[in-house]
Amino acid sequence: MAVTAVVGGHWGDEGKGKVVDVLAAEHDLVIRYNGGANAGHTIVDERGTFRLHLVPSGVLHPNVTCLIGPGVVVNPDVLIEELRTLEAQGVSTHNVLISTRAQLLFPHHVTLDVLEEQSRGKGQHGTTKQGIWPAYADKVSRTGVRVGDLLHEAHLVEQVRYQASRMSRLMTGAYGHEALDVEAVVAHCRRWREVLGARVVDSHPLVQRALRAGRRILLEGHLGVMRDLDWGIYPYVTSSTCLPGGAAAGAGVPAGKITRVVGVVKAYTTAVGAGPMPTELDDDMGARLRDLGQEFGTTTGRPRRCGWFDGVAARYAAEVAGFTELAIMKLDVLSGLDTVKICTAYRYRGDILEGMPDTPVLADVEPVYETLPGWRLPERVSSLESLPSAARQFVDRIAALTETPVTMVGVGRDREALARGAASGAGVWR
Repeated sequence: MAVTAVVGGHWGDEGKGKVVDVLAAEHDLVIRYNGGANAGHTIVDERGTFRLHLVPSGVLHPNVTCLIGPGVVVNPDVLIEELRTLEAQGVSTHNVLISTRAQLLFPHHVTLDVLEEQSRGKGQHGTTKQGIWPAYADKVSRTGVRVGDLLHEAHLVEQVRYQASRMSRLMTGAYGHEALDVEAVVAHCRRWREVLGARVVDSHPLVQRALRAGRRILLEGHLGVMRDLDWGIYPYVTSSTCLPGGAAAGAGVPAGKITRVVGVVKAYTTAVGAGPMPTELDDDMGARLRDLGQEFGTTTGRPRRCGWFDGVAARYAAEVAGFTELAIMKLDVLSGLDTVKICTAYRYRGDILEGMPDTPVLADVEPVYETLPGWRLPERVSSLESLPSAARQFVDRIAALTETPVTMVGVGRDREALARGAASGAGVWR
């Protein structure tokens, strides 16, 4: 059975949660493969609105096993609160598991994140201040503590004491912050073990059993290609790999098993945080997109930067991530406009660039736009073929630019507000 990866095609916040939620109904195992609580996925169904940060977006399907994979940095305090909130909303979380190989994110990681961002002054990266990069830094420096360590008391204490003492030296020396109470950090871990211990599993045999049995596996990522550590707008990026290669490593699935890659974009472009965004609109149209699309960060509540659809970034993402199909979310937000625009290239010092330049150049480019006719969506759209002709023209143009067939189009907030259709072979659906 093929493994499916869901990957963001822009700067993050593309609507991946909705896509994963819908696809999860067709899968047996959903694995979150990267990031932490710094990004959120919002799902709306008949029971209400659910904002997820660490719990995989398949949790609303009780028969789907949801695994927080090895590539994730887990803030147990955030996870515990998220699980409690879901239960209070009537959602069973019995199907949520955590890999022993996932990394623990401590309160001192959050503190360090805040201190470092403050020290940058006007050059801040726009981090969510959730402690993501310090946790990944500890992982890479081999001073991290893994979720599985919670189950081994002596090893846990040794690892925590070393990390906390090392962190204290950094925080006192570089930032003038008070030292950590190491014993308090150890006590915190013990409380986490009491609440989460039963959910901690060795994910390798779990995933291998699923593969051997032909189970349907869905890999869920956070953020998007433009925030990828290697391929994004460095240094305004996240600290993990958002591509399918990262999905393979972060979930524990052989890369060759991933044969379906669903790229997700919005019908326009949004971003949270600093860094270049060529199609950003600092005008009434940008404000309209933000208001109609309710573009405020799920994690931080910050207003998202909004602009016209960036076809250059989407094509670049499709190429480096190997999209086999594309989902376009929030087409309804553009409904009612007389005309819409798509960026098809960048202009830099008089030259036309069709590829993705390095970050310093990207910060100085001008978007080259195509203008297309607008449309008004009917109250209900159930299939791609039932879209108005102008909306079909817009979708077809994106498919052609990215050379990727479009198979899903979001036409509203609810789970059911999704037009689907069969992909054709030439990068355009029919």
